[in-house]
Amino acid sequence: MTAPLTTTVPKSASFDPLDMRNYTLEKLPTLPAGPIMEMIKKVGVPLAVLFFCVFHFQFFEIESFAVQTKVPAASCYTMLGIFGASLILWISEAIPNYLTSIFLILAVVFSGIMKEKAAYAFFGHPVMILNIASFILASMLVATGLAKRLALKFILKAGHHATPVFWTFLILNLVLGAFINATAAKAALLMPIFMVIGAIYGATGGDSRNNFSRNLVLQNLLGINVSCSAYMTGSAANLVAASMLAGAGAQIFYMDWFLALAPLALIVLALGWFLGVKFVFPVRGEDNHPTIEGGLERLRVELEKMGPVTLNEIKAAVIFLLVLGFWATDKLHGLSATAVALTGAGICLLPSFSGLPKLGVIDWNKTDIPWHLLMFSFGAYVLGGGIKATNIVGIGINNLFDAMGLNGDPSKLLIFLVIAVLFNYSSILSQSKTARTMIFFPIIIGIAQNFGWNVLGFALPMAFLINQVYVLYFNSKPATICYLANHYSSFESFKYGIVMQTVVLLCLIPWVQYVMPLMGFDSKLW
Repeated sequence: MTAPLTTTVPKSASFDPLDMRNYTLEKLPTLPAGPIMEMIKKVGVPLAVLFFCVFHFQFFEIESFAVQTKVPAASCYTMLGIFGASLILWISEAIPNYLTSIFLILAVVFSGIMKEKAAYAFFGHPVMILNIASFILASMLVATGLAKRLALKFILKAGHHATPVFWTFLILNLVLGAFINATAAKAALLMPIFMVIGAIYGATGGDSRNNFSRNLVLQNLLGINVSCSAYMTGSAANLVAASMLAGAGAQIFYMDWFLALAPLALIVLALGWFLGVKFVFPVRGEDNHPTIEGGLERLRVELEKMGPVTLNEIKAAVIFLLVLGFWATDKLHGLSATAVALTGAGICLLPSFSGLPKLGVIDWNKTDIPWHLLMFSFGAYVLGGGIKATNIVGIGINNLFDAMGLNGDPSKLLIFLVIAVLFNYSSILSQSKTARTMIFFPIIIGIAQNFGWNVLGFALPMAFLINQVYVLYFNSKPATICYLANHYSSFESFKYGIVMQTVVLLCLIPWVQYVMPLMGFDSKLW
């Protein structure tokens, strides 16, 4: 067997494909909005205002609003108007999503649907606090360099052949999913590494693409998102779902979520690798081996530049392992995930005091807390509170099932499948996991309650679909970041993404029926 062809990059090249500094987020090109998206943005605000006015001023009658006795009928009409207008603005991006949240909070308060104190209290919701604490802990891992060191060490162990490289990134994504709940941060951390690996295997993007690089970037995108599903703290949207489950009386523990969904995440990632390299974008011949001499050595140099493991990295590792340990044993000690994360965040921010050495790892200025995302989440919670107060989702579900003739003796499998298909593929038209969760999870929980099914057994598997946001470049921030790496076309992303979303659905049904009951969940569909 002949050795794979290798080439050497000239030292005088103006662009060094093996320099990780060339792949930072600020050096990515700006992705302009297409003509369709520009048109949607232009009509977003007037369409939202029109939708709100139609329902708020009751241009037509909804009988079920009149016969319910929970709240005045006018509140139901207004809440439906606020709900629809908010979705239009979030989807169209006519104004920033955090601004939409601010306006919807004001609308809910001014309309009297919720009292001010009750609405504003959502900013202090345990999940909001958990989000802030998790971002501080993730900042600690990035600022100390521990996350980067971990990633480089993983890759250097497996960089000499394509298969170990793919599996290393998949495992790395699963590991980082436990530590970093911001998917964009994971993408920003991993992208310079997988871009250099792509260059080592002969693909620098643009006209220089091959199936190795297509698989590498698309499987990383899959891993960044699917790995979130393994952990209750894996994404902000997961925490929203957990909060809604708790509000419905279905308390979910960290370890329960992990046991139910982490093995499924690993199976999906393994299938993503197999289908990708064997069928969707077959990797053959020289694409299985590095084609640039000394490529992996450049990554080794990057690791050596970091020097020996620092005291701050050790402290960061200890803090996070303790946090994970307490999260994983929450059933034993009863401490909430929020309290544990906030304790860890407090420790990592501790300064030097009373002549003692500094116990913490970072200061406040090094924390990367996306307040715009938190404001968006705040609005989403208030929207959920308004929906709960008026019960418009429950009313809508009853009307829908009456129209479909399903309120008698429904097929649990059929209803689960219909909702799962809608929830799963709706991500293609959306760019917000949290918004989709806010729309679908009240419906999912309401259906389970309406038919007397176990809420946790019916809704928890649906949570696996929250993070399936990788089909098109605008479906999530990691999808945009990976697309800008320029290693695949929109159609190639769509092809791989649709295959994987369908695989997820095909895996979910038998998992819910046969595997989750073995873990103690009342989830059987027939």
